[in-house]
Amino acid sequence: MTTPTATPVTAGSTADAGALPRRGAFGQVVFNVRQYPIIPLIILAVMLIIPAIFANLIAPHDPVDVNLRARLMPPAWLEGGSWEYVLGTDRQGFDILSRIIHGARISLSISLLAIALGGGVGTVLGLLAAYGGGWIDNLIMRIVDIKLAFPSILLALVLVAVSGPGFQTVVLVIALLLWARFARMVRGEALAIKQQDFIARAQVAGASPTRIMVRHIFPNVVNTVVVLATLEVGHVIILESTLSFLGAGLVKPTPAWGLMVADGRALIVTAWWLFFFPTLAIVLTVLSMNLLGDWLRDRLDPKLRNV
Repeated sequence: MTTPTATPVTAGSTADAGALPRRGAFGQVVFNVRQYPIIPLIILAVMLIIPAIFANLIAPHDPVDVNLRARLMPPAWLEGGSWEYVLGTDRQGFDILSRIIHGARISLSISLLAIALGGGVGTVLGLLAAYGGGWIDNLIMRIVDIKLAFPSILLALVLVAVSGPGFQTVVLVIALLLWARFARMVRGEALAIKQQDFIARAQVAGASPTRIMVRHIFPNVVNTVVVLATLEVGHVIILESTLSFLGAGLVKPTPAWGLMVADGRALIVTAWWLFFFPTLAIVLTVLSMNLLGDWLRDRLDPKLRNV
């Protein structure tokens, strides 16, 4: 009985093509879309980042330039529209496109400032609660529980009613709403890291608690902080838009997305573009930020990295 001999596989043969399938240009694009958040990044670049940075250059009109002759003009592709106002105008003659572009700058500014402030305070308190333990942990966590027990919107409305609407007020109010989320998340991560051997060796070596928290614990929770901050951008945009919609956030004629939605709700039947386009900007931005945050979590979380 003869033993079957293995057929040699040469470069470019059929067997080689079956073992290592080649990916064409279209396949490479599909692969990249699945592996990397290309579509969310493109949407964020178009809807948020580029308008926020270059708003003065790309906006066709001044966002607060009143033109009563062009009031309630429909989008350019509808009857009665003009390409001078591509997305139409509102009741004061404000250009919808220009206000959406400048509104991206306001939304991004509020998000960055509020997350930096609230995330910074929450991270510090989370580290103190985890490493200090005892009454410090109990005190901080009880305050966190009290904060999380109140509905965010209700608490925000109360704080704005006390201090008055405005840009600085909105940033401070949203920061006060965010810090508890960061504190609880960082505390949970830091408690697990605190039990590791390298923390015990640092304590034996005489490292101070501050040095241990800053040099040893914080670098191991920074990935969690980055992911949470990314996910909170969408939450901040919704909060700011909701406050502006309810009249407790930014004031007119500030080009804020929430204010634009509030102005358009009364004319949603006759002038739907006043409501539709700013709402679409909010939905696309928040959805893209959530997808980007999920991708970062999968990449940075060691428990999910190899799943």
